[in-house]
Amino acid sequence: MDVKKEIEKFFKGDVADDESTLAAYSRDAGFLYVKPKLVVFPKDAEDIGRLVSFVSEAKKENPGLSLTARAAGTDMSGGPINGSMIVEFGRYFNRIKEIGGDYAVCEPGVYYRDLEKETLEKGLFFPSYPASKEICAVGGMVANDAGGETSLAYGKTRRHVLRIKAVLRDGKEYVFEKIGRAELGKKIAEPTLEGEIYKKVFGIVEKNYGEIKAAAPKVSKNSAGYDIFEIWDGENFDMAKLLTGSQGTLCLFTEIKLGLAPVLKHSEMLVIFLNDLKPLPEIVNEVLKLKPESFEAYDDNTMRLAVDFMPEIVKGIDLSGGIPKLTLLAKFSGNDEKDVDNRLEAAYRKLSPLGVKMHAAKTPEEAEKYILVREKSFGLLKKRAQKGQTAPFIDDLIVRPEYLPEFLPKLYAILAKYPSFIFTVAGHVGDGNFHIIPLMHLDDPAQKAIIPALMEEVFGLVFKYGGSMTAEHNDGLIRSPYLKEMFGSEIYSIFEKIKDIFDPQDIFNPGKKVRADLRYALDHIKGKTK
Repeated sequence: MDVKKEIEKFFKGDVADDESTLAAYSRDAGFLYVKPKLVVFPKDAEDIGRLVSFVSEAKKENPGLSLTARAAGTDMSGGPINGSMIVEFGRYFNRIKEIGGDYAVCEPGVYYRDLEKETLEKGLFFPSYPASKEICAVGGMVANDAGGETSLAYGKTRRHVLRIKAVLRDGKEYVFEKIGRAELGKKIAEPTLEGEIYKKVFGIVEKNYGEIKAAAPKVSKNSAGYDIFEIWDGENFDMAKLLTGSQGTLCLFTEIKLGLAPVLKHSEMLVIFLNDLKPLPEIVNEVLKLKPESFEAYDDNTMRLAVDFMPEIVKGIDLSGGIPKLTLLAKFSGNDEKDVDNRLEAAYRKLSPLGVKMHAAKTPEEAEKYILVREKSFGLLKKRAQKGQTAPFIDDLIVRPEYLPEFLPKLYAILAKYPSFIFTVAGHVGDGNFHIIPLMHLDDPAQKAIIPALMEEVFGLVFKYGGSMTAEHNDGLIRSPYLKEMFGSEIYSIFEKIKDIFDPQDIFNPGKKVRADLRYALDHIKGKTK
Protein backbone atom coordinates (compact mmCIF):
# COMPACT_ATOMS: atom_id res chain seq x y z
CA MET A 1 0.00 0.00 0.00
CA ASP A 2 1.22 3.47 -0.90
CA VAL A 3 0.17 5.24 2.32
CA LYS A 4 0.77 8.74 0.98
CA LYS A 5 -1.39 8.19 -2.10
CA GLU A 6 -4.16 6.61 -0.07
CA ILE A 7 -4.23 9.54 2.38
CA GLU A 8 -4.26 12.09 -0.45
CA LYS A 9 -7.49 10.56 -1.73
CA PHE A 10 -9.47 11.89 1.25
CA PHE A 11 -7.21 14.51 2.85
CA LYS A 12 -7.84 18.25 2.33
CA GLY A 13 -4.60 19.25 4.05
CA ASP A 14 -1.02 18.70 2.96
CA VAL A 15 0.96 15.46 2.90
CA ALA A 16 4.76 15.53 2.66
CA ASP A 17 7.51 12.94 2.45
CA ASP A 18 10.37 14.96 0.95
CA GLU A 19 13.70 14.68 2.71
CA SER A 20 13.86 18.25 3.99
CA THR A 21 10.42 17.97 5.63
CA LEU A 22 11.17 14.57 7.16
CA ALA A 23 14.48 15.89 8.52
CA ALA A 24 12.79 18.96 10.02
CA TYR A 25 10.28 16.78 11.90
CA SER A 26 12.82 14.18 13.02
CA ARG A 27 13.63 15.93 16.29
CA ASP A 28 12.24 18.27 18.90
CA ALA A 29 14.27 20.61 21.11
CA GLY A 30 16.05 17.67 22.72
CA PHE A 31 18.78 15.31 21.57
CA LEU A 32 16.78 12.42 20.09
CA TYR A 33 16.37 11.83 16.36
CA VAL A 34 13.63 9.64 14.83
CA LYS A 35 12.89 10.06 11.13
CA PRO A 36 9.19 9.79 10.23
CA LYS A 37 7.89 8.32 6.99
CA LEU A 38 5.29 11.00 6.45
CA VAL A 39 4.25 14.41 7.80
CA VAL A 40 0.61 15.44 7.42
CA PHE A 41 -0.90 18.89 7.94
CA PRO A 42 -4.68 18.53 8.57
CA LYS A 43 -6.97 21.40 7.71
CA ASP A 44 -9.87 20.57 10.02
CA ALA A 45 -11.37 18.03 12.41
CA GLU A 46 -12.84 16.10 9.48
CA ASP A 47 -9.33 15.59 8.10
CA ILE A 48 -8.17 14.28 11.45
CA GLY A 49 -11.17 11.98 11.83
CA ARG A 50 -10.65 10.45 8.39
CA LEU A 51 -6.93 10.08 9.06
CA VAL A 52 -7.53 8.23 12.34
CA SER A 53 -10.10 5.95 10.70
CA PHE A 54 -7.70 5.23 7.85
CA VAL A 55 -4.86 4.29 10.20
CA SER A 56 -7.19 2.12 12.28
CA GLU A 57 -8.10 0.10 9.19
CA ALA A 58 -4.66 0.18 7.52
CA LYS A 59 -2.91 -1.15 10.65
CA LYS A 60 -4.33 -4.57 9.78
CA GLU A 61 -1.97 -4.64 6.81
CA ASN A 62 0.71 -2.30 8.20
CA PRO A 63 0.91 -2.67 12.02
CA GLY A 64 3.63 -0.03 12.30
CA LEU A 65 1.38 2.84 11.24
CA SER A 66 0.72 5.44 13.94
CA LEU A 67 0.02 9.14 14.48
CA THR A 68 2.07 11.51 16.62
CA ALA A 69 0.72 15.01 17.23
CA ARG A 70 3.08 17.95 16.99
CA ALA A 71 2.44 21.63 17.65
CA ALA A 72 5.60 23.78 17.93
CA GLY A 73 8.01 20.91 18.64
CA THR A 74 9.66 22.57 21.65
CA ASP A 75 9.38 19.50 23.87
CA MET A 76 12.75 18.07 24.95
CA SER A 77 11.77 14.49 25.81
CA GLY A 78 11.16 13.10 22.31
CA GLY A 79 7.40 13.35 22.77
CA PRO A 80 6.51 14.74 19.30
CA ILE A 81 8.78 12.47 17.23
CA ASN A 82 7.94 9.08 15.77
CA GLY A 83 9.02 6.73 12.98
CA SER A 84 5.62 6.62 11.27
CA MET A 85 3.41 9.72 10.76
CA ILE A 86 3.66 13.18 12.32
CA VAL A 87 0.41 15.15 12.50
CA GLU A 88 1.47 18.81 12.41
CA PHE A 89 -1.03 21.31 13.85
CA GLY A 90 0.83 24.59 13.42
CA ARG A 91 0.07 25.17 9.74
CA TYR A 92 -3.75 25.14 9.81
CA PHE A 93 -4.95 24.54 13.38
CA ASN A 94 -3.81 27.98 14.53
CA ARG A 95 -6.99 29.98 15.10
CA ILE A 96 -7.92 31.81 18.28
CA LYS A 97 -11.69 31.35 18.19
CA GLU A 98 -12.85 33.36 21.20
CA ILE A 99 -11.57 35.32 24.16
CA GLY A 100 -14.17 35.81 26.88
CA GLY A 101 -14.13 37.52 30.24
CA ASP A 102 -12.05 34.80 31.85
CA TYR A 103 -11.38 32.21 29.15
CA ALA A 104 -9.99 31.63 25.66
CA VAL A 105 -10.95 29.05 23.03
CA CYS A 106 -8.27 28.17 20.51
CA GLU A 107 -6.84 25.42 18.36
CA PRO A 108 -3.77 23.40 19.42
CA GLY A 109 -1.42 24.98 16.89
CA VAL A 110 -1.82 28.49 18.31
CA TYR A 111 1.48 29.90 19.55
CA TYR A 112 1.40 31.10 23.13
CA ARG A 113 2.91 34.45 22.09
CA ASP A 114 -0.04 35.07 19.74
CA LEU A 115 -2.58 34.10 22.38
CA GLU A 116 -0.85 36.29 24.96
CA LYS A 117 -0.91 39.29 22.65
CA GLU A 118 -4.69 39.09 22.37
CA THR A 119 -5.39 38.26 26.00
CA LEU A 120 -3.19 41.11 27.27
CA GLU A 121 -5.34 43.54 25.30
CA LYS A 122 -8.15 42.51 27.67
CA GLY A 123 -5.98 42.59 30.78
CA LEU A 124 -5.81 38.78 30.93
CA PHE A 125 -3.18 36.07 30.55
CA PHE A 126 -2.85 32.30 30.58
CA PRO A 127 -0.70 31.81 33.69
CA SER A 128 1.00 28.44 33.23
CA TYR A 129 3.36 29.55 30.47
CA PRO A 130 6.83 27.95 30.35
CA ALA A 131 10.17 29.69 29.83
CA SER A 132 9.83 28.84 26.11
CA LYS A 133 6.67 30.94 25.85
CA GLU A 134 7.91 32.82 22.78
CA ILE A 135 8.22 29.64 20.71
CA CYS A 136 5.80 27.08 22.20
CA ALA A 137 2.19 26.32 21.22
CA VAL A 138 -0.96 25.67 23.22
CA GLY A 139 -1.39 22.05 22.10
CA GLY A 140 2.02 21.12 23.41
CA MET A 141 1.45 23.00 26.66
CA VAL A 142 -1.72 20.99 27.29
CA ALA A 143 -0.24 17.70 26.08
CA ASN A 144 2.71 18.09 28.44
CA ASP A 145 0.79 19.78 31.29
CA ALA A 146 3.29 22.60 31.11
CA GLY A 147 4.23 24.88 33.97
CA GLY A 148 6.51 27.82 34.52
CA GLU A 149 7.48 30.69 36.76
CA THR A 150 3.93 31.63 37.84
CA SER A 151 2.83 28.03 38.48
CA LEU A 152 3.76 28.61 42.12
CA ALA A 153 0.78 30.95 42.47
CA TYR A 154 -1.54 29.70 39.72
CA GLY A 155 -0.79 25.99 39.33
CA LYS A 156 0.02 24.16 36.12
CA THR A 157 -1.88 23.91 32.86
CA ARG A 158 -4.26 21.20 34.10
CA ARG A 159 -5.81 23.65 36.57
CA HIS A 160 -6.80 25.95 33.71
CA VAL A 161 -7.98 23.48 31.04
CA LEU A 162 -11.76 23.85 31.00
CA ARG A 163 -12.62 21.79 27.94
CA ILE A 164 -10.91 19.69 25.28
CA LYS A 165 -12.36 18.64 21.95
CA ALA A 166 -10.57 15.58 20.62
CA VAL A 167 -10.80 12.86 17.99
CA LEU A 168 -10.83 9.35 19.44
CA ARG A 169 -9.85 6.08 17.77
CA ASP A 170 -13.20 5.81 15.95
CA GLY A 171 -12.45 9.00 14.01
CA LYS A 172 -15.20 11.00 15.74
CA GLU A 173 -14.80 14.25 17.65
CA TYR A 174 -15.90 14.38 21.29
CA VAL A 175 -16.03 17.02 24.02
CA PHE A 176 -14.37 16.38 27.39
CA GLU A 177 -14.92 18.60 30.42
CA LYS A 178 -15.83 18.40 34.10
CA ILE A 179 -19.17 16.67 34.73
CA GLY A 180 -21.11 15.83 37.90
CA ARG A 181 -22.43 12.48 39.12
CA ALA A 182 -25.72 12.68 37.21
CA GLU A 183 -24.06 13.50 33.90
CA LEU A 184 -21.42 10.82 34.54
CA GLY A 185 -24.19 8.25 34.98
CA LYS A 186 -25.68 9.25 31.65
CA LYS A 187 -22.31 9.05 29.89
CA ILE A 188 -21.60 5.58 31.27
CA ALA A 189 -24.99 4.34 30.06
CA GLU A 190 -24.44 5.47 26.46
CA PRO A 191 -23.84 2.59 23.98
CA THR A 192 -21.01 4.52 22.27
CA LEU A 193 -17.23 4.55 22.33
CA GLU A 194 -17.41 7.63 24.55
CA GLY A 195 -19.72 5.80 26.96
CA GLU A 196 -17.45 2.76 26.97
CA ILE A 197 -14.40 4.90 27.78
CA TYR A 198 -16.17 6.74 30.61
CA LYS A 199 -17.45 3.48 32.06
CA LYS A 200 -14.08 1.72 32.00
CA VAL A 201 -11.96 4.66 33.18
CA PHE A 202 -14.36 5.50 36.00
CA GLY A 203 -14.48 1.83 36.98
CA ILE A 204 -10.71 1.67 37.30
CA VAL A 205 -10.45 4.93 39.23
CA GLU A 206 -13.30 4.06 41.60
CA LYS A 207 -12.04 0.52 42.24
CA ASN A 208 -8.48 1.67 42.95
CA TYR A 209 -9.28 5.07 44.46
CA GLY A 210 -7.35 4.53 47.70
CA GLU A 211 -4.26 3.15 45.99
CA ILE A 212 -4.32 5.94 43.39
CA LYS A 213 -4.54 8.70 46.00
CA ALA A 214 -1.74 7.12 48.03
CA ALA A 215 0.48 6.89 44.94
CA ALA A 216 0.08 10.52 43.87
CA PRO A 217 3.51 12.20 43.95
CA LYS A 218 3.82 14.31 47.09
CA VAL A 219 4.98 17.38 45.21
CA SER A 220 3.16 20.42 43.84
CA LYS A 221 3.81 19.55 40.17
CA ASN A 222 3.99 16.28 38.26
CA SER A 223 3.79 15.46 34.54
CA ALA A 224 4.86 11.81 34.83
CA GLY A 225 2.38 9.09 33.88
CA TYR A 226 -1.32 9.75 33.36
CA ASP A 227 -3.16 12.12 35.70
CA ILE A 228 -5.45 9.58 37.30
CA PHE A 229 -4.92 11.35 40.62
CA GLU A 230 -7.27 14.32 40.16
CA ILE A 231 -9.79 13.07 37.62
CA TRP A 232 -12.41 12.13 40.30
CA ASP A 233 -13.07 14.02 43.53
CA GLY A 234 -16.10 12.03 44.66
CA GLU A 235 -18.55 14.45 43.08
CA ASN A 236 -17.08 15.55 39.75
CA PHE A 237 -15.37 13.56 37.01
CA ASP A 238 -13.05 15.49 34.69
CA MET A 239 -11.72 13.55 31.71
CA ALA A 240 -10.02 16.73 30.45
CA LYS A 241 -7.57 16.35 33.35
CA LEU A 242 -6.65 12.88 32.15
CA LEU A 243 -6.08 14.11 28.59
CA THR A 244 -3.98 17.01 29.86
CA GLY A 245 -0.44 15.70 30.15
CA SER A 246 -1.20 12.52 28.16
CA GLN A 247 1.31 13.63 25.49
CA GLY A 248 -0.89 12.68 22.54
CA THR A 249 -1.06 9.00 23.47
CA LEU A 250 -4.87 8.79 23.89
CA CYS A 251 -6.37 10.99 21.16
CA LEU A 252 -5.76 14.04 18.97
CA PHE A 253 -6.82 17.46 20.26
CA THR A 254 -8.81 19.72 17.94
CA GLU A 255 -9.87 22.58 20.25
CA ILE A 256 -9.01 23.71 23.78
CA LYS A 257 -10.81 26.04 26.17
CA LEU A 258 -8.48 27.62 28.73
CA GLY A 259 -9.19 29.63 31.85
CA LEU A 260 -7.47 33.02 32.01
CA ALA A 261 -6.38 35.16 34.94
CA PRO A 262 -6.31 38.96 35.29
CA VAL A 263 -2.93 40.62 34.93
CA LEU A 264 -1.77 42.06 38.25
CA LYS A 265 -0.85 45.74 38.11
CA HIS A 266 2.25 45.88 40.29
CA SER A 267 5.26 43.65 40.93
CA GLU A 268 8.61 43.87 42.71
CA MET A 269 11.43 41.35 43.02
CA LEU A 270 13.74 40.41 45.86
CA VAL A 271 17.00 38.96 44.54
CA ILE A 272 18.84 36.71 46.99
CA PHE A 273 22.47 35.72 46.42
CA LEU A 274 23.30 32.44 48.12
CA ASN A 275 26.77 30.92 48.60
CA ASP A 276 25.70 28.32 51.15
CA LEU A 277 22.70 26.00 50.70
CA LYS A 278 22.13 25.51 54.43
CA PRO A 279 19.73 28.46 54.88
CA LEU A 280 17.77 27.51 51.74
CA PRO A 281 14.81 25.79 53.49
CA GLU A 282 14.34 28.68 55.90
CA ILE A 283 14.54 31.16 53.02
CA VAL A 284 11.98 29.21 51.00
CA ASN A 285 9.70 28.82 54.00
CA GLU A 286 9.76 32.50 54.91
CA VAL A 287 9.31 33.71 51.33
CA LEU A 288 6.41 31.34 50.63
CA LYS A 289 4.55 32.69 53.67
CA LEU A 290 4.40 36.03 51.86
CA LYS A 291 2.72 34.51 48.77
CA PRO A 292 5.11 35.35 45.93
CA GLU A 293 3.80 35.03 42.38
CA SER A 294 7.01 33.24 41.45
CA PHE A 295 10.18 32.07 43.16
CA GLU A 296 12.90 31.17 40.66
CA ALA A 297 16.54 30.12 40.86
CA TYR A 298 19.64 29.57 38.76
CA ASP A 299 23.13 28.41 39.62
CA ASP A 300 26.66 29.78 39.18
CA ASN A 301 27.22 27.97 35.88
CA THR A 302 24.14 29.67 34.43
CA MET A 303 25.37 33.06 35.61
CA ARG A 304 28.84 32.43 34.15
CA LEU A 305 27.29 31.64 30.79
CA ALA A 306 25.26 34.84 31.05
CA VAL A 307 28.45 36.80 31.77
CA ASP A 308 30.03 35.30 28.64
CA PHE A 309 27.08 35.56 26.26
CA MET A 310 24.77 38.27 27.65
CA PRO A 311 27.21 40.95 28.88
CA GLU A 312 24.78 43.77 28.11
CA ILE A 313 22.27 42.22 30.53
CA VAL A 314 24.66 41.11 33.25
CA LYS A 315 26.20 44.60 33.27
CA GLY A 316 23.27 45.74 35.38
CA ILE A 317 23.59 42.92 37.92
CA ASP A 318 25.60 43.44 41.10
CA LEU A 319 28.28 40.74 41.12
CA SER A 320 30.73 42.68 43.29
CA GLY A 321 30.79 39.81 45.78
CA GLY A 322 31.56 37.28 43.05
CA ILE A 323 29.21 34.88 41.30
CA PRO A 324 26.92 33.26 43.89
CA LYS A 325 26.33 29.52 44.04
CA LEU A 326 22.59 30.11 43.69
CA THR A 327 20.63 33.21 42.71
CA LEU A 328 17.02 33.29 43.93
CA LEU A 329 14.32 35.56 42.47
CA ALA A 330 11.24 36.12 44.63
CA LYS A 331 8.61 38.09 42.71
CA PHE A 332 5.74 39.70 44.62
CA SER A 333 2.72 40.89 42.62
CA GLY A 334 -0.69 42.39 43.25
CA ASN A 335 -3.06 45.21 42.42
CA ASP A 336 -2.23 47.15 45.60
CA GLU A 337 1.24 48.68 45.20
CA LYS A 338 1.62 49.29 48.93
CA ASP A 339 0.82 45.65 49.73
CA VAL A 340 3.41 44.46 47.19
CA ASP A 341 6.01 46.79 48.66
CA ASN A 342 5.18 45.66 52.22
CA ARG A 343 5.57 41.98 51.33
CA LEU A 344 8.94 42.55 49.70
CA GLU A 345 10.17 44.55 52.70
CA ALA A 346 8.84 41.87 55.07
CA ALA A 347 10.82 39.23 53.17
CA TYR A 348 13.93 41.41 53.40
CA ARG A 349 13.50 41.80 57.17
CA LYS A 350 12.85 38.08 57.74
CA LEU A 351 15.92 37.02 55.76
CA SER A 352 18.36 39.68 56.99
CA PRO A 353 19.34 37.74 60.16
CA LEU A 354 20.54 34.90 57.91
CA GLY A 355 23.36 37.10 56.63
CA VAL A 356 22.60 36.57 52.94
CA LYS A 357 23.22 39.25 50.34
CA MET A 358 19.98 40.67 48.88
CA HIS A 359 18.86 43.28 46.40
CA ALA A 360 15.39 44.76 45.89
CA ALA A 361 14.50 45.23 42.22
CA LYS A 362 11.48 47.52 42.42
CA THR A 363 11.03 48.32 38.73
CA PRO A 364 10.07 45.91 35.95
CA GLU A 365 13.13 47.00 33.94
CA GLU A 366 15.52 46.11 36.74
CA ALA A 367 13.82 42.81 37.52
CA GLU A 368 13.86 41.88 33.83
CA LYS A 369 17.67 41.60 33.85
CA TYR A 370 17.54 38.80 36.41
CA ILE A 371 14.52 37.12 34.82
CA LEU A 372 16.19 37.00 31.39
CA VAL A 373 19.12 35.03 32.78
CA ARG A 374 16.65 32.48 34.16
CA GLU A 375 14.42 32.31 31.08
CA LYS A 376 17.33 32.04 28.66
CA SER A 377 19.35 29.48 30.64
CA PHE A 378 18.75 26.69 28.10
CA GLY A 379 19.57 29.00 25.20
CA LEU A 380 22.73 30.14 26.95
CA LEU A 381 23.84 26.55 27.28
CA LYS A 382 23.18 25.95 23.59
CA LYS A 383 25.43 28.90 22.76
CA ARG A 384 28.22 27.01 24.49
CA ALA A 385 27.48 24.04 22.24
CA GLN A 386 30.77 24.30 20.35
CA LYS A 387 32.14 22.61 23.48
CA GLY A 388 29.42 20.01 23.52
CA GLN A 389 25.72 19.40 22.86
CA THR A 390 22.79 20.06 25.16
CA ALA A 391 21.45 16.75 26.48
CA PRO A 392 18.17 17.13 28.39
CA PHE A 393 17.35 13.89 30.21
CA ILE A 394 17.50 14.85 33.92
CA ASP A 395 16.06 18.25 33.07
CA ASP A 396 12.91 18.46 35.17
CA LEU A 397 13.36 17.06 38.70
CA ILE A 398 11.14 18.01 41.62
CA VAL A 399 11.21 17.28 45.34
CA ARG A 400 9.49 19.06 48.20
CA PRO A 401 11.33 22.32 49.03
CA GLU A 402 12.01 21.25 52.63
CA TYR A 403 14.21 18.42 51.32
CA LEU A 404 16.44 20.69 49.22
CA PRO A 405 19.25 21.14 51.81
CA GLU A 406 19.69 17.35 51.90
CA PHE A 407 18.79 16.67 48.29
CA LEU A 408 20.86 19.28 46.45
CA PRO A 409 24.27 18.35 47.95
CA LYS A 410 23.59 14.69 47.09
CA LEU A 411 22.57 15.70 43.60
CA TYR A 412 25.68 17.82 43.13
CA ALA A 413 27.79 14.91 44.40
CA ILE A 414 26.36 12.72 41.64
CA LEU A 415 27.00 15.38 39.00
CA ALA A 416 30.55 15.87 40.31
CA LYS A 417 31.39 12.34 39.19
CA TYR A 418 31.38 13.70 35.64
CA PRO A 419 33.82 16.64 35.67
CA SER A 420 34.07 16.68 31.88
CA PHE A 421 30.41 17.80 31.65
CA ILE A 422 29.18 21.36 32.08
CA PHE A 423 25.86 21.41 33.92
CA THR A 424 23.48 24.31 34.34
CA VAL A 425 20.92 24.20 37.14
CA ALA A 426 17.91 26.51 37.03
CA GLY A 427 14.29 26.23 37.98
CA HIS A 428 11.46 26.96 40.34
CA VAL A 429 12.88 26.84 43.85
CA GLY A 430 9.50 27.65 45.41
CA ASP A 431 8.27 24.28 44.10
CA GLY A 432 11.56 22.42 44.53
CA ASN A 433 11.65 21.99 40.73
CA PHE A 434 15.03 22.15 38.99
CA HIS A 435 16.07 21.92 35.35
CA ILE A 436 19.49 20.30 34.99
CA ILE A 437 20.97 20.11 31.51
CA PRO A 438 24.52 18.94 30.76
CA LEU A 439 26.69 19.70 27.77
CA MET A 440 27.95 16.39 26.37
CA HIS A 441 29.82 15.07 23.34
CA LEU A 442 27.08 12.78 22.08
CA ASP A 443 29.13 11.54 19.12
CA ASP A 444 31.38 9.88 21.71
CA PRO A 445 30.02 6.39 22.57
CA ALA A 446 31.63 6.56 26.01
CA GLN A 447 29.69 9.72 26.89
CA LYS A 448 26.44 8.32 25.50
CA ALA A 449 26.92 5.26 27.69
CA ILE A 450 26.88 7.48 30.77
CA ILE A 451 23.30 8.64 30.15
CA PRO A 452 21.40 5.56 31.47
CA ALA A 453 23.74 5.27 34.46
CA LEU A 454 23.28 8.94 35.34
CA MET A 455 19.50 8.74 34.92
CA GLU A 456 19.32 5.67 37.15
CA GLU A 457 21.32 7.36 39.89
CA VAL A 458 19.60 10.76 39.73
CA PHE A 459 16.07 9.37 39.40
CA GLY A 460 16.77 6.95 42.23
CA LEU A 461 17.66 9.91 44.44
CA VAL A 462 14.52 11.79 43.37
CA PHE A 463 12.28 8.80 44.08
CA LYS A 464 13.94 8.30 47.47
CA TYR A 465 12.69 11.77 48.42
CA GLY A 466 9.19 11.10 47.07
CA GLY A 467 9.65 13.39 44.09
CA SER A 468 8.96 13.21 40.37
CA MET A 469 11.41 12.88 37.49
CA THR A 470 9.32 15.36 35.49
CA ALA A 471 7.38 18.22 37.03
CA GLU A 472 6.33 19.88 33.77
CA HIS A 473 8.30 18.53 30.76
CA ASN A 474 6.58 15.10 30.56
CA ASP A 475 7.91 11.60 29.86
CA GLY A 476 8.45 11.20 26.12
CA LEU A 477 10.88 8.60 24.84
CA ILE A 478 13.58 9.29 27.39
CA ARG A 479 11.71 9.09 30.74
CA SER A 480 8.77 6.79 30.02
CA PRO A 481 10.91 3.67 30.69
CA TYR A 482 11.24 4.77 34.33
CA LEU A 483 7.53 5.14 35.11
CA LYS A 484 7.20 1.67 36.62
CA GLU A 485 10.13 2.39 38.93
CA MET A 486 8.63 5.73 39.95
CA PHE A 487 5.05 4.58 40.59
CA GLY A 488 5.35 0.84 41.19
CA SER A 489 3.85 -2.06 39.22
CA GLU A 490 0.26 -1.58 40.41
CA ILE A 491 -0.12 2.04 39.32
CA TYR A 492 1.88 1.40 36.16
CA SER A 493 -0.56 -1.38 35.25
CA ILE A 494 -3.38 1.16 35.61
CA PHE A 495 -1.54 3.42 33.17
CA GLU A 496 -1.41 0.49 30.72
CA LYS A 497 -5.13 -0.09 31.13
CA ILE A 498 -5.88 3.59 30.51
CA LYS A 499 -3.88 3.46 27.28
CA ASP A 500 -5.66 0.28 26.17
CA ILE A 501 -9.12 1.69 26.93
CA PHE A 502 -8.51 4.68 24.68
CA ASP A 503 -6.15 3.18 22.14
CA PRO A 504 -5.97 -0.64 21.97
CA GLN A 505 -4.45 -0.50 18.47
CA ASP A 506 -1.62 1.83 19.52
CA ILE A 507 -2.63 4.44 16.96
CA PHE A 508 -1.60 7.46 19.03
CA ASN A 509 2.07 8.22 19.77
CA PRO A 510 3.33 4.72 20.65
CA GLY A 511 6.35 4.19 22.86
CA LYS A 512 5.48 7.04 25.21
CA LYS A 513 4.00 6.62 28.70
CA VAL A 514 3.62 2.82 28.58
CA ARG A 515 5.54 -0.06 26.99
CA ALA A 516 8.47 2.24 26.39
CA ASP A 517 11.88 0.97 25.37
CA LEU A 518 14.93 2.66 26.88
CA ARG A 519 17.23 0.96 24.39
CA TYR A 520 15.19 2.44 21.53
CA ALA A 521 15.57 5.92 23.02
CA LEU A 522 19.31 5.51 23.58
CA ASP A 523 19.78 4.21 20.04
CA HIS A 524 18.16 7.39 18.70
CA ILE A 525 20.42 9.87 20.42
CA LYS A 526 22.09 11.87 17.70
CA GLY A 527 25.53 13.37 18.07
CA LYS A 528 26.66 16.41 16.13
CA THR A 529 28.88 14.56 13.67
CA LYS A 530 26.21 12.14 12.48
